[in-house]
Amino acid sequence: MKQCVEKLKNLKILDKFILSQVIEVFIMGVCVFTSIIFASDTFITLIKQITMFGIPFSVAFRIVILNLPGIIVMTIPLGVLMATVMTLNKLSLSSEITVLRSCGIGLNRIAKPIFAFSIVMALCCFVINESVVPVMSKQSKDLALWSFGQKNIPDGKENFVFKELNDSDGLKRLFYVGKCEGRVLQNVTVLDTSKEGTIQVLQALEGGTDENGWRFDKGAIYTMTSDGQVLNTSLFDKFNIKFAIDLTREMNKNIAKEMNITELIKYIKTTDFSDNVKQKNRLHIELSDKFALPITTIVLVLIGVPLSITPPRVRYNRGFLFSILIIFAYYLIRALSISFGSSGVIPPFLAAWLPNIIMLTAGGIMYYRKVYTIT
Repeated sequence: MKQCVEKLKNLKILDKFILSQVIEVFIMGVCVFTSIIFASDTFITLIKQITMFGIPFSVAFRIVILNLPGIIVMTIPLGVLMATVMTLNKLSLSSEITVLRSCGIGLNRIAKPIFAFSIVMALCCFVINESVVPVMSKQSKDLALWSFGQKNIPDGKENFVFKELNDSDGLKRLFYVGKCEGRVLQNVTVLDTSKEGTIQVLQALEGGTDENGWRFDKGAIYTMTSDGQVLNTSLFDKFNIKFAIDLTREMNKNIAKEMNITELIKYIKTTDFSDNVKQKNRLHIELSDKFALPITTIVLVLIGVPLSITPPRVRYNRGFLFSILIIFAYYLIRALSISFGSSGVIPPFLAAWLPNIIMLTAGGIMYYRKVYTIT
């Protein structure tokens, strides 16, 4: 009895030791992967919002911060994988796993605290994705739309011009404003060269901006050729011009992130997708992914444990390399399955779960061989 109690205490010490190592690397991994995503995709989005949409840097930075929970949800599985591989690979290199297995403590028992940690992280991932991400994403979108509606209007300034460029940095539209008072543009003239072969000149008594673009009141539009010949003249009471990119439509592409599972199911059931089947498939993928993504945390541990056990002849830490390779393989499969699911080649449910199915199958085979084969 005394020996059993002593053995149990030793196992608890082992669990605490492994968990402390895993948590330490996990925190580092989440920070690293979050920084990488921020420095690549998110930072590019930040610059795009500033240069193309005229959003001030301070507002754009707040929008990025509001999107951080969505990034963290994506990096939790990656951080758990990195922590698993790095920790076990380190123990394997120092022959501690060999010693433990010689004492009758199998790989199943060694990996037990790691699997328990992955389950907790999967639950955290699910909770954050259901409660925090929808709220933050909605606030981010509202802030961007509000800022877009306030686009670069210098209140109180007189006789100024500003321009809108096309994709090749050529002049698309040139705006002249006689005066701006109370964020209302007065005596506005717009030179529009967006249509090849013709030039449009718009003159209006008043104008302004909102999330839909430029809004003008009481004016006229003159359409002429490049050599100055007038082709058409039309008067208007109200007239709108879209920006180069419709920000509302762009942001609606991520509308699933603004909803929890219940809200998304209701939205799919009450929305007519007869003209946009691809969008319907995408939303169904997002719905299934709300369950599949947290489970990825556990699946990646299953494939990471056997890969982290280093053969006796290998004397270098290959844990980080394996982590990168597994992550690359996972996102390659994920990108392909989502693409096939959106286009209708495979069912949306399968598109969301296919990466987990492939990784689970591969991980299960490797785990079985590593645990039940003497090496």
